[in-house]
Amino acid sequence: MGDVIAAFGLSHAPGLTAFPKAAPPEDVAAVHEALGKVRACIEALRPDTIVIISPDHWVNFFLSNMPAFCVGIADSFAGPAEEWLGIPKTRVAGNPDLARAIVETAMDAGIEPAFSQELVLDHGTMLPLHFVSPRMDVPVVPVIQNCLQPPMPRAFRCYAFGQSIARAIQRRPERVVLIGSGGLSHWPGEIQHGQINREWEERILELVRDGKGEELSRYTDDEIAQGGTGGFELRNWITMLGAAGSRPAEIICYRPVPAFATGLAFAAL
Repeated sequence: MGDVIAAFGLSHAPGLTAFPKAAPPEDVAAVHEALGKVRACIEALRPDTIVIISPDHWVNFFLSNMPAFCVGIADSFAGPAEEWLGIPKTRVAGNPDLARAIVETAMDAGIEPAFSQELVLDHGTMLPLHFVSPRMDVPVVPVIQNCLQPPMPRAFRCYAFGQSIARAIQRRPERVVLIGSGGLSHWPGEIQHGQINREWEERILELVRDGKGEELSRYTDDEIAQGGTGGFELRNWITMLGAAGSRPAEIICYRPVPAFATGLAFAAL
C-alpha cells in the first residue's frame, strides 16, 4: 500500500533564481537554508514520486480554457517555461499510472479534474523542484489548480480533492512526497505590488502549524483574497493539507521579502 511519507508547503517566488541579489542577503540565505532542509529530508526518504500541486501562470491555460484542476498524466514534462527564470531547461519524468489513479479516484468522489499529456511546467513547479530535487531524478505528478481567474475552486473543494489524492496514493504502491506550491501573500502586477499582508500570513501559518487544515478549508474566497491575487495560491497548500491529513506542521521558515513582493513561507508535515 502506498503512503504519503512527507508533505511540504513551499513558496515559489521567482526572484529566488531570477534576481536573487535584489533581496537582502540574510533573507535569501534563510530561504536557501529552509529549502536545503527540505531537500535533505526528501533525499533521506527516497520517495518514489513527488506529487506537486501548483498554479499555472498563463502557460497552459487561458480564459478560453481554465479548468479548476488538471492532472499531468504524461511520461515526462518539459520546463521551466520561462526563459528568464535562471533555471536550466530539462525534462522531468512523470508517473502516468499514479496520475491516472489520482484522476479516477477523484471521479469516484464526484470531482472531475481535467488531465493532460502536454503540460509545460512553469516556475510554480520547477522552482521548488530546482531546490528540493535538483537532480530531477524523482518522477513527478504535476497537479495544476486554477489560482488565477475567478471563479476558482472553493477551499473546501480543494481540501476534498486533496483527500481523494491521498486515497489514490493509498491504493498504489508508491511512497509519495507532497508539495503544495505557492503563496503566501502577494499582488503580482497589481497597484499593491510589493505589499505583504503579514497578519493574514501569520494566521495562516498558525493554522498550518497546529494541524488545522480543516479550518483553512472553511475559508471563503474573500478570506483567501486578503492575501492578494497571489494569495489565491493558498488553495495549493489547502489541497496538500487535505492529502496529508490533519497533523501539526513545522514552520521551517517565514520571511516577508518586499524585494520579491511576497511573504515567503516553508512548512513541513
